[in-house]
Amino acid sequence: MYEDQLKVIVKQFDIQGVVSSVKPLGAGHINDSYKVVTESPTTPDYVMQRINHYIFKDVDALQHNIRRVTDHIRNKLTAVGVTDVENRVLRLASSKDGKLYHKDSDGNYWRILYFIPDSHSYDEGITPELALYAGRAFGDFQAMLSDLPGEPLVETIPNFHNMESRLATFRQAVKDNKAGRLAKVGAPFTVAQMVDELEKRAEEMCKAERMHREGVLPKRINHCDTKVNNVLFDNNNQVLCVVDLDTVMPGYVLSDFGDFMRTGANTGKEDDPDLDRISIDMKIFEAYTKGYLEKAKSFLLPLEIENLAFGAKLLTYMQTVRFFADYLDGDLYYKIHSPEHNWQRTVAQFKLLQSMEENFDSMCQIVSKFKA
Repeated sequence: MYEDQLKVIVKQFDIQGVVSSVKPLGAGHINDSYKVVTESPTTPDYVMQRINHYIFKDVDALQHNIRRVTDHIRNKLTAVGVTDVENRVLRLASSKDGKLYHKDSDGNYWRILYFIPDSHSYDEGITPELALYAGRAFGDFQAMLSDLPGEPLVETIPNFHNMESRLATFRQAVKDNKAGRLAKVGAPFTVAQMVDELEKRAEEMCKAERMHREGVLPKRINHCDTKVNNVLFDNNNQVLCVVDLDTVMPGYVLSDFGDFMRTGANTGKEDDPDLDRISIDMKIFEAYTKGYLEKAKSFLLPLEIENLAFGAKLLTYMQTVRFFADYLDGDLYYKIHSPEHNWQRTVAQFKLLQSMEENFDSMCQIVSKFKA
């Protein structure tokens, strides 16, 4: 969109100062983001986002979730005497009609958040030190929200980390074979062999849902996108806050723990063509586990802690299933850069899963070391 058009949208919100520019910010995969700069150094800058309504169907509930979560965290920080609260939690701006978003004439949904100055995140080059900080950040995030009062948050993406639901979608993709790929010979597996490998693990991977139905594994407030680039740091590399709260909703803590390990503790890339580069980085695993349990073990049940290492396997398996189902369907969901990209992603994720399986006893021992 042109800058003049974006400025018109900004005017629909109740913000301070006179806007001098609206420029693209970052390269998010879900929402389009822009930095809104005001003329005076005494007035705040902002981040404006076009919310992806295709993914987030109920924008009102989405924004209400974020408001409840950020208000609760802000109250917690204020109560313990934190002095820079506005840099330690996201803050939403209201539209001039009192909503937390604006819907334009083309049906696009927009929101504005206060920009946190002198902050940065990391996309690559995760070190054990960064993993430790990220573990503390996400553990503290869950701990502060463990007593959020009122009704449960809305599931902004229903069944997002529900393994039974993901397997049902996968099995339908196998049955339909829309892209005619089941007979293809791939490497290091044929496509049909990959189906068998995933089915062999399916019963184990659904145990979280079974434990929840049995009443022993609770759902808590999860971030559901625990990547290191969703943690903001200050100029001294100290954690400021957790960001990207669109997927904050009820879930199992082992899923949040596992999602960081899937993305942050992989020695290769998510779609690495060289499978020899892919393994679980045990130094990253240990550092994140230490940081996470420092902050989270006070509210976790023993069963939740016991299943954290399993969560790493679960989320890696889940993503393998999701990439593979999309490959069988003809690449309808994930953006691809080559015809076999989703197959490449599938085998790369599966290689990471195999590495986790090989190191699982050591992963469990690390969790046990830090649970006391």
